[in-house]
Amino acid sequence: MKEMYPKKGRVILHVDMNSFYASVEMAYDQELKGKPLAIAGNPEERRGIIVTCSYEARKFGVRTTMPLWEAKKLCPDLIIKKPNFDRYRSASAAMFDLLRQYTELVEPVSIDEGYLDITDCSDIGSPMQIAESIQKRILDQLDLPCSIGVAPNKFLAKTASDMKKPLGITVLRKRDIPSVLWPLEVGQMHGVGSKTADKLNSIGIETIGELAKANDIQLKGLLGINGIRLRDRANGLDNRRVDPESVYDFKSIGNSTTLPRDISNQQELLKVLDKLSEQVAARMKRKEAVATNISVTIRFKDRKTITRSHKLENPVSRQDDIAAAAKTLFLKHWNGDSVRLLGITGTDLLDADKAVKQLDLFSYEHDARKEPLFNTMSLLREKYGKNIIESAGSQVKKPHLNENKSAGTSFNKDFLQERRPNDETDKKEK
Repeated sequence: MKEMYPKKGRVILHVDMNSFYASVEMAYDQELKGKPLAIAGNPEERRGIIVTCSYEARKFGVRTTMPLWEAKKLCPDLIIKKPNFDRYRSASAAMFDLLRQYTELVEPVSIDEGYLDITDCSDIGSPMQIAESIQKRILDQLDLPCSIGVAPNKFLAKTASDMKKPLGITVLRKRDIPSVLWPLEVGQMHGVGSKTADKLNSIGIETIGELAKANDIQLKGLLGINGIRLRDRANGLDNRRVDPESVYDFKSIGNSTTLPRDISNQQELLKVLDKLSEQVAARMKRKEAVATNISVTIRFKDRKTITRSHKLENPVSRQDDIAAAAKTLFLKHWNGDSVRLLGITGTDLLDADKAVKQLDLFSYEHDARKEPLFNTMSLLREKYGKNIIESAGSQVKKPHLNENKSAGTSFNKDFLQERRPNDETDKKEK
């Protein structure tokens, strides 16, 4: 497959989830599929604003930021739901966890979109095969549609992903720019807002092609350094790297797995929790985060699903600490019946550098013994780089495109259907 990749340059994918909030709600409630659906900030008030809507609603002219009263006038049968951000964050974490099975070079840029650098992924397929595999797996395993752009840089990949929605895959090469991009109005270019477009129009720049050929001095005088940057983008130039250490922050990090069969053996189930804890710890390490709350999800053989959580006294990020908290929760709430799905999620995340551990009499001696090791590791990382010491769990195994990935995925669409009460709430309900 190496002949499908450039000898010089990079291959970047931009994965953009289609109508994300509405799609997650449809995955959660199958009865919503095919119906006009809108997510609105305050459905009880006519002054509420549409956050997003399904493609079925868009056919009636419903659009994001439209007032609710106007949307209902255009589409009287419009179904309106409040946002459920916990549900959306879970789906987002699932999507990014799947992307990281292809490459470590994944950069989230928002809850529903991100970049992948697959330049070194020729061993698992061509760029088009990888894009098709990602799109199919997200749809099959999460029941969520996405569009993907394939290009030599981030700007062109983002532009390409916008060209076919929903469920589109678009390849955009630099040689395509004059025929594909330049005829478009400048306001249609990614990174050019309405005010910037008005300024460009004021000096006679109406199309992306005219921006690509604009004068340096005139652009800099009008828009400052951003003018030069936009002209470079219009010519397909973008040297930004895909940054796995992106500042975009998740509110939760979790993994779940559907078991190959119904299991009631306690030791087998605890081993599954050990494996999930290792995966969650590896992801926390990549994000340099710690969790102050751990939750465990249990789906029984009769499909009844419970999620229980516990607020921790001290933040955790290491595999053994996560496993200990998860096993305690599991044993407390498992009724002995056969289990089909298990999941562990760390929530209420903190930056690892800013987290302060409240040492108590029981943990102080344990931590004190490990302090020389931590100090040595810090010195090594400072001298040789942060990645000089890696745990086995932080290594990402690339998938083969012909493998069946329906089982063992970090999350799947089943996980989106689970409620997430905390321990205290559950006790009150009982």
